[in-house]
Amino acid sequence: MKILVVGAGGVGGYFGARLAESGEDVTFLVREKRAKRLREDGLVVKSIHGDIHIQPSLVTKETPEIFDVVLLSTKAYHLQEVMEDLTGFVGEETVIVPLLNGFAHVEQLEMKFGAERVSGGLCFIETTLNEHGHIIQTSGVHKITFGERTGVGSERMDKLEQAFAKTKAMYKNSDRVLRDMWNKYLFITTLSSVTTLTRAPIGAVLESKDGEQFVEALMIEIKMVMDAIEAPLSENIVQRHMETMHKQDYGMKSSMQRDMEKELPVEGDHLQGYLLQKAKEQGMRCPYLEAVYQNLKVYEVQKNKRSL
Repeated sequence: MKILVVGAGGVGGYFGARLAESGEDVTFLVREKRAKRLREDGLVVKSIHGDIHIQPSLVTKETPEIFDVVLLSTKAYHLQEVMEDLTGFVGEETVIVPLLNGFAHVEQLEMKFGAERVSGGLCFIETTLNEHGHIIQTSGVHKITFGERTGVGSERMDKLEQAFAKTKAMYKNSDRVLRDMWNKYLFITTLSSVTTLTRAPIGAVLESKDGEQFVEALMIEIKMVMDAIEAPLSENIVQRHMETMHKQDYGMKSSMQRDMEKELPVEGDHLQGYLLQKAKEQGMRCPYLEAVYQNLKVYEVQKNKRSL
């Protein structure tokens, strides 16, 4: 398979590097600035599962070619721009595997490339880039999940599974990938909400007075919105997610919180905002989620003023 990884950041760079390490035909679509650094230093991953240092195959939007699979893990606020960049790389048989959090991006990708070219996908991994552009991965979980959104297996997903089977990464070819995506959406929205609202890691939030009750109440409110739009969720998902919250490292921060600390854009519209719009369409009020979203909007105002 010819695999195109969009970007070489913490998520795409990690899984792409694992595939390249195992001998798969992997190319990274990057901007010229990132391409320059990668040509000079290579793609470097520092991981508890084994370090990687490769000289990656690179393309930019000016040199398009058709690929079998596109692994897409861009931030949501870059999606429109990235979709335009991808136009020359997506052919009739190409499948796009999106690894973004949330669900709004699926609708956008369908409109741009057609539903038949968009599979389901998600991942669980905690990574960051250091000052040298190296990918730092320190958590035990480094899992990617993909599958057809119809729930019916396919040759293209089987081939992707075979590719990941050679790697050190954890993987799953799921026949319930939509449920998996919504389950993660519930978890990641709750986690990013409470950590950005309190500016604290999840351990401190849960340890605080009534912190656990607050986290659970917010998760229940988010689930009510998802139930109202008939999103597929696993049974007892709130209880299971709360148990998972308690298993996180005390200092675990959401990626959105880390972005705020770096004064970067955040995905509030894509995650919390999308759900609030769905709630509005259902005539629902979500006071917890509304407070979280307002906090993110205030952050954006302050960030924009500081950048002037």
